[in-house]
Amino acid sequence: MSTGADLKAREGGIPNDSNLNMTQEQSFKKGCCSLRHGLAFILHLCNFSVYTQQMNLSIAITAMVNTTAASSHANASIERPTTDSQDFWNETLQESKAPVYDWTPEIQGILLSSLNYGSFLAPIPTGYVAGVFGAKYVVGLGLLVSSVLTLFIPLAAEAGVALLIVLRVIQGMSQVMVLTGQYSMWAKWAPPLERRSMLGTFLVLIAGGLLCQALGWPYIFYIFGGIGCACCLLWFPLVYDDPQNHPFISTGEKRYIMCSLAQEDCSLGWSLPIKAMVKSLPLWAIVVSYFCEYWLLFTIMAYTPTYISSVLQANLRDSGILSALPFMFGCVCIILGGLLADFLLSRNILRLVTIRKLFTALGVLVSSGILVPLPWVSSSLSTTMAFLVLSSVFASLCDSGALINFLDIAPRYAGFLKGLLQVFSYLAGGIAPTVAGFFISQDSEFGWRNVFLLAAAIDVVGLLFYLIFGRAEVLQILYTFPCCHGKSIRDGRTVCHES
Repeated sequence: MSTGADLKAREGGIPNDSNLNMTQEQSFKKGCCSLRHGLAFILHLCNFSVYTQQMNLSIAITAMVNTTAASSHANASIERPTTDSQDFWNETLQESKAPVYDWTPEIQGILLSSLNYGSFLAPIPTGYVAGVFGAKYVVGLGLLVSSVLTLFIPLAAEAGVALLIVLRVIQGMSQVMVLTGQYSMWAKWAPPLERRSMLGTFLVLIAGGLLCQALGWPYIFYIFGGIGCACCLLWFPLVYDDPQNHPFISTGEKRYIMCSLAQEDCSLGWSLPIKAMVKSLPLWAIVVSYFCEYWLLFTIMAYTPTYISSVLQANLRDSGILSALPFMFGCVCIILGGLLADFLLSRNILRLVTIRKLFTALGVLVSSGILVPLPWVSSSLSTTMAFLVLSSVFASLCDSGALINFLDIAPRYAGFLKGLLQVFSYLAGGIAPTVAGFFISQDSEFGWRNVFLLAAAIDVVGLLFYLIFGRAEVLQILYTFPCCHGKSIRDGRTVCHES
């Protein structure tokens, strides 16, 4: 007698091999040399490449800007800075003979934000196109465009600020194609999810500082753009949209994947409850929290290298290493925070809603509270770095709080909600660095204070909204849809309505 999984495997074109025993299936499940794990490795390489390309300007801009000249031209390029300057940056740039530019803080803020100017429009269309035409070419094309444009950033900077902004906008949209389009591929291959975003962030900061000092800032873009192009050479010939069409997958592994996914099939013929989502305050609590927390995150990601170089007067090499420390500790604490949240939930120590709100409150209040006094301790390098690291450590708790809460209230619509939340996170990323650049241009000392105060205030407002309206149980209103013959589908079950 065939099981439901066997029948669905046949319908998917997978032969039902009765000789495949449980030992073989377990080997496909646990084997680290399977094709799906190879696909996961390639995809993580692509994600790593994208995250390094997102961060490379943040570290390179500390070497690209002439901090001593007071030229009125926004894009004046010089091959050698003033020889009588004792500034660390200009001494290093003089040795590498890399061009520097007289960009004001406002222009720097716009350049750092421009990567997100078009990104907030792209996640939902990208997810749709990937679902219709396949994620292979959507993700591959996005990575190729982003990598090639990274190679041309030094030329665009030499040509003018306007061209560089346009290039960064296109690059940001292409990166969204990579980060969003892959979700439809996850659904068909189900490779293991891993934390990789901050890995690329702190590695590019370390390597970027060393490259700036040893070779000059253009090589940051040449090297990491080249790595992205190399990933494309792996992506296009080796990656396929689903296991059914892959020429190199074994029959046993194909059967294991298809049977595993068939058991999770929950096609019910429902439509997206947009109206119910718009009226859902718990969902809006997550949206507001996303925007506010990413405002703080993008501010720190964009301006940590600049703050360390301009306020703490660190040289290029030290600036890269010091800038990487908060993200390195944050990467570790994201994993530890997730394990702690799972422990508290599995032992029934705290309810799920309590865990989500507690982790969010700790992450927001402590990280924001540490950043506010940061300008007043700038005379001490060790104290400043301790504050930055602690802020990143506590902010990582939000990944086990509000930032993951959408999976609790509407797991069936996780893909759509993730795209929706990305829209608001990219919107924050497009505004926050621009506003920060405006503040810093008015007055350097008070500007940094205003940057941190505003980011902390916005983050706390988002926390209050989330604490009031946030929920952790599945929202039944999102799972009730009109159906035919006086019935409705409620949370996956058909319910008859008596007249």
